[in-house]
Amino acid sequence: MIRHVVSWKLAAEDAAERAEQAAEVARRLNALMGVVPELRAVSAGANVAHPDVNWDVTLVADVDSLEALEAYQVHPAHKEAGAYIKSVVASRVAVDFEV
Repeated sequence: MIRHVVSWKLAAEDAAERAEQAAEVARRLNALMGVVPELRAVSAGANVAHPDVNWDVTLVADVDSLEALEAYQVHPAHKEAGAYIKSVVASRVAVDFEV
């Protein structure tokens, strides 16, 4: 199984706006469970501590294989969520590892 972990720093300078956008990112990503067949588990959430140094939102998603990860990446529902994320993000960091 592959665990896909992504964190984003959002571009908004206002902390309240960033928190609102982070919650929306998490909502959209969590909504992919049951829609994208390759996803075995999804957990996305907005940061709740140290907003001055922590990243704003993180996704942890499990898929069966690298091929499943690629299928997830191009699924229309993921692309739709990704379009919103790209519209509010400043930086992204990710790692994919075997579990």
